[in-house]
Amino acid sequence: MKEHWNQRFAEAEFAYGDAPHVSVCEQFCTPGSGRVLCLAEGQGRNAVHLASLGYEVTALDFSEVGLQRAQELAARTGVTIHTLQADLSTYVFEPEAWDGIVSIFGHLPAPLRARVNGQLRGALKPGGWLQLVGYHPKQLEYGTGGPQEPSMLYTVEGLKAELGPGWTYDVAELVERELEEGPYHRGMSAFVHILARNQQLATSNQPS
Repeated sequence: MKEHWNQRFAEAEFAYGDAPHVSVCEQFCTPGSGRVLCLAEGQGRNAVHLASLGYEVTALDFSEVGLQRAQELAARTGVTIHTLQADLSTYVFEPEAWDGIVSIFGHLPAPLRARVNGQLRGALKPGGWLQLVGYHPKQLEYGTGGPQEPSMLYTVEGLKAELGPGWTYDVAELVERELEEGPYHRGMSAFVHILARNQQLATSNQPS
């Protein structure tokens, strides 16, 4: 699996483009601050965008090639990001370490996904925020990207169940729209979008 991603990320064209996912771009469009962890971040498009707004960003992925490309993109954009090569099956989240966590199309096998998602609130500071995007089962009808294994896809209610209690949801919806994100995400798509906050409120950490 790791070799698959290393090969994809080594291709000349950025696999999913070098612009942030549309939901990240729409929710985060003004300057901000705080420590942000981007999970399964691949070639860094979302991390670089957030860094350009002033966030201190760490991009985590298990592909060293993806993280190399992320640093290339950061240098080209004139920003600094931290990179962390780690496998989410063994990664230990530091408690209350992050102001924000971003997970964009970080599809994992269902048992591992549930375990990771169940740890996210504990990794956030009080009032910290989570933005998560994952393909919905309807994506299989469109066939424009994402895993073909139904158990790896997201529903709103299923995701809320995995995240557990203690969240306030600003956004929790199924989105159907055109994506033009490099050669592997192109065309009409169906995905779940969550923007949630740790209910231990600290309003200064809210995104704009």
